[in-house]
Amino acid sequence: MPYTVTPTAISDVLILEPKVFGDARGFFFESFNARDFVQATGQQVEFVQDNHSKSAKGVLRGLHYQIQHPQGKLVRVVQGEVFDVAVDLRQSSATFGQWEGVHLSADNHRQLWVPPGFAHGFVVLSESAEFLYKTTDYWHPEHERSLLWNDPAVGITWPIDGQPLLAAKDAAGKLWAEAEYFN
Repeated sequence: MPYTVTPTAISDVLILEPKVFGDARGFFFESFNARDFVQATGQQVEFVQDNHSKSAKGVLRGLHYQIQHPQGKLVRVVQGEVFDVAVDLRQSSATFGQWEGVHLSADNHRQLWVPPGFAHGFVVLSESAEFLYKTTDYWHPEHERSLLWNDPAVGITWPIDGQPLLAAKDAAGKLWAEAEYFN
């Protein structure tokens, strides 16, 4: 199996750990292979966009989602470390309103599969971090929404002291009670 798959408390959110081949020269691994992804997750997906961001320590990006054209995301870190979070916004789900958080880093090579119907975000724990993600739909800014990162109704335990650095749209995120959800 090319991936070790670790289920999270939210069964549709999966931690994927690729098989890494390393020696004194460095390492190699396949970060994505469509056939292996289906075998590992049981899900047939088509990725249409790759995104790459770089952020400084303490930057929190999210919690983002698209109310129309929802995106599944396969996320990973290629430099540094982040705490990555997915919040279930699917009203029909047994885990509606629950969140999952995972440490992703360049050293642990972990990837997180965040299916459509989730808000997603991360906070940078290292001096900086480069974050890559594949999406199953294109970015549609008119449908983008932000869930407030520190809403007590969601109760995410972010591993940070003090206030993170936020974009204006993230600081103005909606409270859980005001958010738009998926069926």
